[in-house]
Amino acid sequence: MANTSFEEALPLAGRSSASAEETRAIGREAGRALAGPVFISLEGPMGAGKTTFVSGLAEGLGCEAREVSSPTFTLVHEHGGGRWPLVHMDWHRLEQAGDLEALGFDDYLRGGAVLAVEWGGRFPEALPAGAVRLEFSIDGGARTVRRLA
Repeated sequence: MANTSFEEALPLAGRSSASAEETRAIGREAGRALAGPVFISLEGPMGAGKTTFVSGLAEGLGCEAREVSSPTFTLVHEHGGGRWPLVHMDWHRLEQAGDLEALGFDDYLRGGAVLAVEWGGRFPEALPAGAVRLEFSIDGGARTVRRLA
């Protein structure tokens, strides 16, 4: 695949998916398009494809994608072996933005990794400048992922 920009891989208009494999493919394209570490906030309801997208993102980065699972209870999963390390976080169970300190969030921000944070919209004040915000939605059996402006 040509080295496209992240914007080309995920245009603001959005991408539709009719299956988990299609959602994974969108994540894979995004991972291949990344030109460096980035913070990605994954926002939307449960079952909309956030973790499936991260599985594809890991593949696109060259990480072990079969190890990707929801970090709902562990809060943080680290995946190496790719062009950049992938840190997969989940903020769904956190009570307040202050809880991020206990996760070592500031260290992760400085660590030169791709950070993919499920439920990142819970604490918009904690999102770093330049964060890519993706909204996942479900409409019938179809899912859509689009960039938020």
